[in-house]
Amino acid sequence: MSSLAEPAASRAPSRSPARSPRPARCGGERRSNAADADTVQDTQFKSVDLNHVIKLLEETNSSNLERQLKILKKVVKHFENGLPLKDLAQIFEILNLCAEKLNEQQAFIEPMCELIKLCGLPFQKKKLSDEVSYSLTVSKSIAQLGYLMRVPSSEVRLQICKCIVSFYNVEPPKKLLSGYQPTSANYKIQMAELGGLAETLLLSLALVENQLTEKLWILKTLQYLSSSGVNCRLMLKAQAASRLCVHLNDADPSGQLVFRSSEILWNLLENTSKEEVVNQLSSLECVHALKEVFVHLLMHGFRNYDRQLRNDLLVIATLVAENPAAPMIESGFTKQLIVLATFAEVKIPNPLVKGLKLTYSYEDFELKKLLFNVIGVLSKDPCAVQLLSENDVMPALLYYVKPNQKPGFHDWSAAQYEELQLHAIAILASVAPLLLDKYLSCQANTLLLVFLEWCIGQDPFFGQGNSFHGTGGRGSKLAQMRYSLRVLRSVVSLCDDAVNLNLCDQGAISQLLDILKYAANRSKEKEDAILLEIQADILFILSIVCENDLHRKELFGYEGVDMLIPFMQMDPNKLFSGLGHSRLLFSALDCLWSCVIGCYIAEESFLEKQGIFLLLDLLALKQKNLCNIILGILVEFCDNPKTTSHINTWRGEKDQTAANLLIQLWRQEELELGVRRDQYGRIVDMKTPLVSSFQKQQEVIPMPANCPSFAIVEISENIRAKLYSLLCKLGFENLRGLSAKDFVTLAIIRRYLDFKIGEVWSELCAELKEEFRPVSSDEEALKVISEVSEDVGGMVAALQTEMLESQQHQELQEEEKAYTKIHTMHKQREMVNKSWENFLTRTSNYEALKAPGARDTQTRGRECSR
Repeated sequence: MSSLAEPAASRAPSRSPARSPRPARCGGERRSNAADADTVQDTQFKSVDLNHVIKLLEETNSSNLERQLKILKKVVKHFENGLPLKDLAQIFEILNLCAEKLNEQQAFIEPMCELIKLCGLPFQKKKLSDEVSYSLTVSKSIAQLGYLMRVPSSEVRLQICKCIVSFYNVEPPKKLLSGYQPTSANYKIQMAELGGLAETLLLSLALVENQLTEKLWILKTLQYLSSSGVNCRLMLKAQAASRLCVHLNDADPSGQLVFRSSEILWNLLENTSKEEVVNQLSSLECVHALKEVFVHLLMHGFRNYDRQLRNDLLVIATLVAENPAAPMIESGFTKQLIVLATFAEVKIPNPLVKGLKLTYSYEDFELKKLLFNVIGVLSKDPCAVQLLSENDVMPALLYYVKPNQKPGFHDWSAAQYEELQLHAIAILASVAPLLLDKYLSCQANTLLLVFLEWCIGQDPFFGQGNSFHGTGGRGSKLAQMRYSLRVLRSVVSLCDDAVNLNLCDQGAISQLLDILKYAANRSKEKEDAILLEIQADILFILSIVCENDLHRKELFGYEGVDMLIPFMQMDPNKLFSGLGHSRLLFSALDCLWSCVIGCYIAEESFLEKQGIFLLLDLLALKQKNLCNIILGILVEFCDNPKTTSHINTWRGEKDQTAANLLIQLWRQEELELGVRRDQYGRIVDMKTPLVSSFQKQQEVIPMPANCPSFAIVEISENIRAKLYSLLCKLGFENLRGLSAKDFVTLAIIRRYLDFKIGEVWSELCAELKEEFRPVSSDEEALKVISEVSEDVGGMVAALQTEMLESQQHQELQEEEKAYTKIHTMHKQREMVNKSWENFLTRTSNYEALKAPGARDTQTRGRECSR
């Protein structure tokens, strides 16, 4: 019996199938000599009648055994340089007949193996089109190799596996038949995919559960086949992931079973749906098998190969842990992974880690990072939170929140320690919000603030910046600052009073403003995404801790306002740079709303620095995402009596006033909502003048009283309510810089609240009629209310028409005045011309000059000429 070509333990695992030496011939075939092989001609080939061979094999007479074996050897001899495509179907019919006879006569094993070996040689074709013409026949024939695994012969099964492996290790034929040429190198691989060989071969694993050698050869063959996406999909359809994983713990002294199986699983993950593979691996049996194999390799694996394989299995286990349906906790795997991730930082009495030590090799370093990553994955499972708390995950992660000095009990290199530190702090951002009690008891706020103080200090430190988490931090402490602020951001976003109070009591507001100033100064030298993210996170943290607390707003005070002003002066073109300026501006506006509004000292400082002008400049950009928040801020700011004068004083481009800008925003919003207006901006629908095109398309749906209707929800989905509120603060009288069209729109804005009430009543009436018929008195009341709302719309429409007519009349009067002035000027010019002509006539004609009054006319002509 042949053995595997190479032991798995003798080399490191790889993601692609390993190439092995060409398998030796099975059955010990002996060639006569080289000269005989060279003399195989097409005429000799034709002398073999395959139909006669098939008929002979179909005979059940045992006396023909010797003759049958002899003719099979002759067939093997004549096809020793390759099988022609046109005879492939008959060859496999012969193989199937041999398989049937093998149950009674073991003598058929040798010729059967020899025929299967011939299938490993390149097939031969006469025409270029033969590959396509015979593709169906060839695919079915190759699929028969998988079905022949049913033959109860170890030699046959091994030869089938070696034959399939040879598809991937193609050797050129020694000699071709006359007029033939070999098929293309990948032809057999393509036909194997077409015939579904991988699925059949996978199912044959059930036939060899107790035959280790045959099982390993099948796994090796499947490893080659799984390099194809088509084969992987076929294997996955046959539940390949679960079939392989369940048997990971089977006895195998060579270690090849785990290696081959893990490689196939990797190929399945890379070439098919990861979700489907994970679902197949999420059974209790599979998770238990993964756990046992991983722990065994961790505790007993001493070779570099064992460590690599252990890490590969941990990655697969991590993918399984991402599936909420996977029984990670029930199998005990979750607890083991948590203990392994933290045993080096905190001392936990657990038999699993007793005597366990990690070396400083690259594989163990990768293991440490993978275990940290598992903690982040497990933190997404609410059921695992208790295990995270019980096994001191918080103290273990906080161990790394300290200045980078000499590494502690682990002699990692500086680059490795920095990478572990950043990874641990990144995971802390996910874990800390889940374990607030542990977070406070470990004084995490204090550790983070001290660490941030070191980040902006002058201590010499040169970050390596050579890892994912260290991006952009080379030669600086920006990476450490970035992830520490992420932890604070994730914790304060919970709005827990105890955490935020603990943070502020330690002077966090002042320290965060110092860090913000440091980052802003660095950003002036060179802007990058990390510095912008740091500033945005600080502003977000300040917004949360200062909101609804006057004392903290006072601590923010003048210094905080000074930091906010430059963000309001940001170049608008930078908002589309993609670096994060847009997020930074939104964070600054949010900080302004939370930290300044409501505090008299901060508001006065902001007004003195012309902050309202800066907000209106941003509003004038008319960017929809900015308008909503800026209008909200301005409405809140108007509670300060000095604000309205600032708003009325502001002038934009072409001397635009704030009132004109607000009305333009209203028209722009209504245009986007599809509100009906005529060409002059007047109301068209008197009953529901504010309804958008989307609202009109909605059907009447009766809802409970506590559910807001479309008319109510619409208020928060656009900026019209804020524009109305702001114009109410400014007053609808004596607004400067408005045109007649603006006044027409202003008439609608002024009655916004009345229109909205009418809209709500209209919805109420429709819902009532949909559910039941109101009594006569209620119906009469509803009718009156509807008429009142419609009357308001008609009154506003009439007022708008009056405004337009008044404007038109005024324009006509101005036009008449202009025409009168022009007429007067023309008349005066005609009189001057006539006087000048008379003057010329009298000066050129002596008789005319003697006429009475000529002197006076001449005098007047001279005066006119002057």
